[in-house]
Amino acid sequence: MAGLSESQLERLADDGYLAVHGLLDPDAVLAPIVDEYEGVLDRLATHLAATGVIADPLTGVPFAERFMRIVAETGNTYAQWFDPALPQAEVRTDTPIWTGPAVFGLLTSGDLLDAVESVIGPEIVANPVQHVRIKPPEGLVAPELAAGQHALAATSWHQDNGVVTPDADESDILTVWIPLTRATTRHGCLTVIPGSHRGDLYTHCPGSAAGLEIPETTLSRDGAVAVPLERGDVLFLDKRTAHASLSNVSDEIRWSLDLRFNPVGQPTGRAVHPGFVARSRRDPASELRDPAEWARLWEDARARLAVDAEFTYNRWDSDAPACA
Repeated sequence: MAGLSESQLERLADDGYLAVHGLLDPDAVLAPIVDEYEGVLDRLATHLAATGVIADPLTGVPFAERFMRIVAETGNTYAQWFDPALPQAEVRTDTPIWTGPAVFGLLTSGDLLDAVESVIGPEIVANPVQHVRIKPPEGLVAPELAAGQHALAATSWHQDNGVVTPDADESDILTVWIPLTRATTRHGCLTVIPGSHRGDLYTHCPGSAAGLEIPETTLSRDGAVAVPLERGDVLFLDKRTAHASLSNVSDEIRWSLDLRFNPVGQPTGRAVHPGFVARSRRDPASELRDPAEWARLWEDARARLAVDAEFTYNRWDSDAPACA
């Protein structure tokens, strides 16, 4: 097992984040995901054209250009069509979700799991809090269409511990942020506050245009560090490291996946969504190795949540003292 070096592990422990350059093979691991999402976008564009939402399905147009033209025309990123997780509300039996084999291949990548193992140990669950983010350039969409749409805005300051349920507060959840396209400061890369993981969990206030946010009155943004990455690089984050994204002021999309892993037996913080054993040195037979079975787990969860959606995902509301 390669994994992370002692010096890298010390840096992660000290700073709460670690950028590892060239960890993943862009051709072997990331290119299949891009190819897979070409098909997702094609199905979306065909559907939108057939239902009269867009005038032209833009067949044959490269992914990034096609995506941006659809966003510009509709004011919508259709984020749920691409996401490998269900939304927190209004789940229907036909709610889109993408759980393709290439995404599963990333979740079970040997190089990635070697690194994860060196942080949290050899018994690894792929946590179900996992998302794809395709951020178009800000300003692409008219302000009246963009208002209130999280997928069009820079991600606000938060801790990943703050977006899971309290039962996972003691779980050793590791966030893994992976760019599928270049993530420079102009593209809206992540920015972190080194050492912020040593403190407590902050109150996260609802109502921000970009979702839950730690108010500046309780968390100073001083000392924030931008972390630009290239394809193949990976950013590891402690669950309590405060981070946000910069605005995408380029003329290109910023496309990334954020995944989470925790040790087997610990709560995932999203009990109604299916995690799975990605690696077990103790019991290899418990590992999920079939992407079709992973997809079925999410389909079963969707069918269940479409009928019984009573589950509280967020622990704060706008009446919290820090949010006043």
